[in-house]
Amino acid sequence: MALVRWITEMGMGVDVHGGDYTKAAERAVSDALRHSSLSFFAAAGKTHHDMAIEVRIGVAKPEEIDVDRIKAQVPYGTVTVTPIQGGLDIPAPSGDDVLIMANAAVLVSFPE
Repeated sequence: MALVRWITEMGMGVDVHGGDYTKAAERAVSDALRHSSLSFFAAAGKTHHDMAIEVRIGVAKPEEIDVDRIKAQVPYGTVTVTPIQGGLDIPAPSGDDVLIMANAAVLVSFPE
């Protein structure tokens, strides 16, 4: 069964100290979700359980993302997480820390 995308939300998250890519990614997903208020379910004959949710996370080191922690940020639907190359790392002037910026796209689809 084909999926049809209904919603695209974007978010940005930062881990200012500590170099934790997953923490920055969690904050990006949280940012995207806080911008959503979905009130079309009854009119469309859908429920929040019908959602197929793809989360794409862009960070400089996608291999360091804990996918299960990111999935836990999304309270409904069937969730997949795809870490990809992106985001931005800003090293501290001292070189002993890094600010990590993550970008998230939360894509919500429903079966046709």
